[in-house]
Amino acid sequence: MNPLVSIQRGKSSKPPRVLCYGVEGIGKSTFGSQAPQAIFVPIEDGLGEISSDKFPLASTYDEVTAALASLRQEQHDYETVVIDSLDWLERLIWDKLCEQHGVYSIEKVDGGYSRGYTHALIYWREILHHLDSLRNQRGMVVVLIAHSKIESFKDPESSAYDRYSPRLHKHAAALLTEWCDVVGFATRRLRTQSEDAGFNRKRTIAHGLGAGGGERILRCVGSPACIAKNRYGINEELPLSWAAFVEALSRNPE
Repeated sequence: MNPLVSIQRGKSSKPPRVLCYGVEGIGKSTFGSQAPQAIFVPIEDGLGEISSDKFPLASTYDEVTAALASLRQEQHDYETVVIDSLDWLERLIWDKLCEQHGVYSIEKVDGGYSRGYTHALIYWREILHHLDSLRNQRGMVVVLIAHSKIESFKDPESSAYDRYSPRLHKHAAALLTEWCDVVGFATRRLRTQSEDAGFNRKRTIAHGLGAGGGERILRCVGSPACIAKNRYGINEELPLSWAAFVEALSRNPE
């Protein structure tokens, strides 16, 4: 068969794959629950105050994949699948690897030398295969929730600096951030102010803008402060809500 015959042209509109990460209590799970007809695959026990449908709390990797498989195989009306959270899922993946290799630590898998983290990518790709099937075959939006960490980044064009990133091993983080259409950092909008601390010293104080210690926002463009990206041309900071995200998508069609 001539491969030229199968060439396609134009845009292919599919539901977005969104990774939302940030500090504890910022509203990441609430953001996921606002997506249309959301169903959670909970791996950490933090949805008690959120009104949304959810599977039983998963305590093994196989329970997570079973939940995703059921969404693909069974009839339902759900339009969004939310995994909450990726960093807890990573622990289940490591547990499965340790059991498989008969060791007590991911550092000991396959003789050590960090090989365990590379082997873990096999299970991460299996998760992404399930999610791709839900997106492509069932038309479901994918929302992935993760906590944040502060890491040191060695920039080859400047001095090293600290930035926020998803709380995952670097191999898993690279795979997931590349796969997602949107990687959003959930944080608060703050302003800083220097004031006299006495004895010819200055101190910097951060003030929240708005009620509740600062407006909750979603950064969808990367900067030295955080890992973020999007494939929809969103250039501005958004309020941390699904409605604001959808509005930005309509202003910036793929």
